[in-house]
Amino acid sequence: MKILGIDPGLERVGFGVIERVGSRLTMIECGLIQTPRIRLPDRLRLIHDETLALIDRLQPACLITERLLFTANKTTALDVSKALGTILLAASARNLPWEEYSPPSIKQSVVGHGGAEKKQVQFMVAKLLSLPTPPKPDDVADALAIAICHAMRGPTMVLSAGDP
Repeated sequence: MKILGIDPGLERVGFGVIERVGSRLTMIECGLIQTPRIRLPDRLRLIHDETLALIDRLQPACLITERLLFTANKTTALDVSKALGTILLAASARNLPWEEYSPPSIKQSVVGHGGAEKKQVQFMVAKLLSLPTPPKPDDVADALAIAICHAMRGPTMVLSAGDP
């Protein structure tokens, strides 16, 4: 099963596609969708179009994101929410199932501890995917961690309403 993990953002959207065969995880592709500093509607269209292109090219079985948490910077959180909306629209346009996981759930699945540090997550992403070094930048490592989380929870989670 191919899993597309996405770490949404407005300026940079990290993505990672992994394949799960039995208990083996393999990275298929990872990277960034970057948007220039142009009008917001144009940035959102670019994210939507690039997400559609990824889905069409890589043919994942599902799209997985991290549940957004609203913290100190609410303006940034709102922009990220807008970007996430365009990503979900792309998934819906291709009838691609979507799931989201909380940050602690992702850390728990990848590292074994819900309060793990970013460096620990990056180290384990590289180890679990047999990569020589942790993926860069952080957005890409996060997207792969999101996909790994779903792979470890099993394909039956694809159509569920979300984790607690």
